Amino acid sequence: MTVPNKRSQLSIVSFVECVLVELTHEEVGAEYVSANVWGTKRTQFIAIDDNGEMFRKRHYDERLGWHESTVSRRAVREDLITRLTRTSSLTTDRSHDVPVDNPDTFSVKSARELRMH
Repeated sequence: MTVPNKRSQLSIVSFVECVLVELTHEEVGAEYVSANVWGTKRTQFIAIDDNGEMFRKRHYDERLGWHESTVSRRAVREDLITRLTRTSSLTTDRSHDVPVDNPDTFSVKSARELRMH
């Protein structure tokens, strides 16, 4: 999915709820990617318990490297809804002299594939 998108708020909330169910029951993770003049940023969420209440949040910034933390299901839900309902892409922010033309993206991938980044 790209950001911005034409989905309604209610549609995004439903979509995020479906993603959270998949993250809990399958070996998959969610990834949000944006880029700017300073490089690519990735935020990944992977469930770390069988109940789907706790997630590993992995954030990558080309300047700073990887940072990991543990967050609640509620935090993941709020984060994803906020990101996916943006009216503009952080990637295409025109406040920089050299804007990036590709929009932010969101995807669900195998957890193994996410760990390879």
